[in-house]
Amino acid sequence: MPGFNPVTLFGLLVIIVWLLNSLKILREYERGVVFRLGRLLPQAKGPGLIFVFWPIDKIVKVPLRTVTLDVPPQDIITRDNVSVKVNAVAYFRVTDAIKAIVEVESYLYAISQLAQTTLRSVLGEVMLDDLLSKRETLNVRLQSILDNHTDPWGIKVALVEVKQVELPQEMQRAMSKQAEAEREKRAKIIHAAGEFEASAKLAEAAAIVAKEPVAIQLRYLQTLTEIGVEKNTTVIFPIPIDIFQGFFKK
Repeated sequence: MPGFNPVTLFGLLVIIVWLLNSLKILREYERGVVFRLGRLLPQAKGPGLIFVFWPIDKIVKVPLRTVTLDVPPQDIITRDNVSVKVNAVAYFRVTDAIKAIVEVESYLYAISQLAQTTLRSVLGEVMLDDLLSKRETLNVRLQSILDNHTDPWGIKVALVEVKQVELPQEMQRAMSKQAEAEREKRAKIIHAAGEFEASAKLAEAAAIVAKEPVAIQLRYLQTLTEIGVEKNTTVIFPIPIDIFQGFFKK
């Protein structure tokens, strides 16, 4: 090309390559933590098109979206000495990109290990019945502990949920027998209460019949009416014992 010597062309090529390596595009949910000659810049960059002075600047991209962390099953011995396996899930997001990079080496690995340790320590302090029936309270406690520990890292733990509690087969059979015994107990109590109410009603009915003897005659006629409605081949004809009292006296 006329007017351009090879040195100029090489210089232009170097500048173009430098510009291409210095321009970075960060998505809306990303922030860039920049280190200039090893020293941290006070503000995180992004989103959009940013300029990084390559090669003296090094940029670390940090996503700000909520991350779902699956806590693997943990062997836990509850307060009443029952061995169970419990897994959980935690939801967190980075609120301060600079702290997430500077304060901890790998925040994903750190939160994973912290969640496992917290799950074992918290659930190991409760009884098995509380572990099965008070999960909401335990979830709030786990979330609070994790959030307090990760706050210096610029991370907000939004939710922790205990997913599954795996019990030994022997404990499952014992709990099944206990539940069956509880149902039988409630059935017997309900039956006894019904018998008590029925006896009370019968006592009231006997008192009324004692005051009005004609009531027994009315019940007798009603019984005959009910028997006559049915298509029975055998008819039971009840006779009040009072009819024979005169014969017994003679």
